[in-house]
Amino acid sequence: MARKKKRDYDFSVTAYRVVQEATGQGEPEAKQTKPELIDGKNPHAVALGRLGGLKGGKARASKLTPDQRKEIAKKAAESRWKRGS
Repeated sequence: MARKKKRDYDFSVTAYRVVQEATGQGEPEAKQTKPELIDGKNPHAVALGRLGGLKGGKARASKLTPDQRKEIAKKAAESRWKRGS
């Protein structure tokens, strides 16, 4: 069960918030809703995946030795030649 946001229990603070919301001067509490799916994907999950994806190639390349990079490049070149491009 999710816990509610901790609030001040001072009566005057609570009364002030109620008056502000009732008169439209204050912002009502944001209701927690499920994020809308975009193309069947959760936008928050997409954003997190993108964060990791942006640094993935550079991080991997920095960990490879020159010989490992050379082998990967050879394999990629051979694959391109097999396709005819």
